[in-house]
Amino acid sequence: MPTQDLSGSTAIVTGASRGLGRGVAGALSLAGAQVIGVSRDRTQLDEVRAELGESFTPVVADAADPVVAGQLIDALQPRIIVLNAGARPLTRPIHQHTWETFSRNWHVDVQQVFNWTREALLRPLTPGSTVIAFSSGAAVAGSPLSGGYAGAKAAIRFIASYAATESERAGLGIKFTAVLPQLTPATDLGAAGVAAYAARQGLDLATALERFGPALTPEQAGKAIVELAADPNLGDTAYLLTTAGLATAS
Repeated sequence: MPTQDLSGSTAIVTGASRGLGRGVAGALSLAGAQVIGVSRDRTQLDEVRAELGESFTPVVADAADPVVAGQLIDALQPRIIVLNAGARPLTRPIHQHTWETFSRNWHVDVQQVFNWTREALLRPLTPGSTVIAFSSGAAVAGSPLSGGYAGAKAAIRFIASYAATESERAGLGIKFTAVLPQLTPATDLGAAGVAAYAARQGLDLATALERFGPALTPEQAGKAIVELAADPNLGDTAYLLTTAGLATAS
């Protein structure tokens, strides 16, 4: 597969302070990009800065704020945007949710992707730019212990596809795609989910983790995102992301 050199590119990564976003920031940095990491956690962002050095610029902000999206896109004109930020859902069965807890991921995850996607099309980003939105394997399989999480992640996949269509219609040359990572105990969100499902099935955590098998790591996620960002022929296809790598989502 032909690839583009990412050296010197400006990349914005939301949710860059931990988990898969931190892995993505590290991989893009190693690929030569200048990475702007957005998160509300200053301490963790400073840790990433200490690890990656001058190739990483921390921005303490709410990634779901439309003003933040507009200001950073206008100021930086990034070639790559990776939308990873999201809220950790409350792990309870449906009848134990309120509307507020059920809809949390719509107000954070979906709103974030909507705002950044809209700004990318409105500016617009330069032709050849790439916007990658993190959805979830839950968008396909469901997630009965996380309220509206699965539906929110499905909406993210649709937003990326709709944006790709609008980019093509307007001849903008901006690439949009969604990545659906498998549940992984290697992140705080995933670890909470695995623990909740283990308890639901009456399993101790050690047994559940053994049955779960190899966990998707932030480093593997970072490698996959670099692969997509460097693909000059990237279309609007959504991709499942597992420990085996990327595969086209059905």
